[in-house]
Amino acid sequence: MRGHLDGLLLAVLEPGPLHGYAIITSVQQRSGGALELRTGTIYPALNRLERIGLLRSSWQSAGERRRRCYELTEAGRRTLANERTAWQEFTTAIGSVLNPVPPPGAAT
Repeated sequence: MRGHLDGLLLAVLEPGPLHGYAIITSVQQRSGGALELRTGTIYPALNRLERIGLLRSSWQSAGERRRRCYELTEAGRRTLANERTAWQEFTTAIGSVLNPVPPPGAAT
């Protein structure tokens, strides 16, 4: 996951604001349980993304509890689009190596 955490966090926040635990749950659900993020991993990343202007946060009340909710900024949406493009290019390149397509007319 190293190098892709920012993109994952931005992607799960695209539909709207979420608090930390909901972000963890969303990543886990979207990945079919394959990815499990820890609070010690996501909160420093969320704080860093907020510091560089890709997220903004606000405190919201849920009953008697207050939760910090994070949402994308416009810069965050642009960065997410760039992350998706970079991911697609990366997976295409790796796929071309792992599963090469023979040139037309080549013997199999």
